[in-house]
Amino acid sequence: MKKSTLYVVLLAASVLALAVASVYVGSVPIPSSAVTSILLGDTSADAGWSFIVWESRVPQCITALLCGAALAVSGLILQTVFNNPLADSSVLGISSGASLGVALVLLAGGGSIVAGQFVLSGFLSMVAGAFVGAMVVMSAVLFLSVLVRSNVMLLIAGIMIGYLASSAISLLNFFATDEGVHSFVIWGLGSFGGVSSVQLPAFSFIALMGLLAALLMVKPLNALLLGPRYAENLGIRVRRVRGILLVIAGLLTAVVTAFCGPIAFIGLAVPHVARMLLGTSNHRSLLPVTLLAGCAVALLCNLLCLLPGERGILPLGAVTPVLGAPVILYVLVRWRKG
Repeated sequence: MKKSTLYVVLLAASVLALAVASVYVGSVPIPSSAVTSILLGDTSADAGWSFIVWESRVPQCITALLCGAALAVSGLILQTVFNNPLADSSVLGISSGASLGVALVLLAGGGSIVAGQFVLSGFLSMVAGAFVGAMVVMSAVLFLSVLVRSNVMLLIAGIMIGYLASSAISLLNFFATDEGVHSFVIWGLGSFGGVSSVQLPAFSFIALMGLLAALLMVKPLNALLLGPRYAENLGIRVRRVRGILLVIAGLLTAVVTAFCGPIAFIGLAVPHVARMLLGTSNHRSLLPVTLLAGCAVALLCNLLCLLPGERGILPLGAVTPVLGAPVILYVLVRWRKG
């Protein structure tokens, strides 16, 4: 059995086990036999428990799966496009741009986008705002990548863009109503529980389309690893491919940020974990392993958020750095030695 195939099987088994645990474990204790009965369609089960399982735990499990995959794949795409091991939507300011887009919709637009007679409200307005914000920052970073050849300088530029977006968000919070500030602060803590069963089909469709588009770009991603000149010799239109890849990464970042808040470190750390496992940068094996590893890490973070039990749920933003920061520190030390 190939090394990549073995890791795909092991990660798939881990994802399945963590997904089952996410459905059976929660802040409200429910007997495992009752959860099994509810999942099998037992109508005589406790109505409150049924509501928790079907309206909270199952959507939260699916959301964590898709968010982990989306963030990990987005991080891998950005690291390949910018040829930078520390590139990620959060580091380059793309998540901050998406957050600014959501802030404009929630705090300035009252939860809707109005352009003449065109009105977009609800979760679609948040996705649209996050996508526009992410793409504006992405375009700025892409423009700077042409002017600035140094990877370190590009990271610094991305961080500065992120600070500008954060400053704009602070101003919006200052002039917003108390209710708007409260809802934005809760959203900013991050949670996989922000997608309801009604919103889940639309969220899943957007995320799956983005992931499918990324999987179809394996060949161009491998070509970019060899450098732009070599990629052009292989018939790859580098500018066009870069644009498509950045749109995919922006869409994946936007849909996660809009529904679950800004989630750091998963997109930055998981691709490095996949590379260390496989020992290769070939996207034919790296992309599927990164996708599955992202699912596993997101589900694990979701379970760690439930550690307080009945006392409450930890913010997702407080858990992901605990798993991601050590990986990045290791990458920095190895990069320094190299």
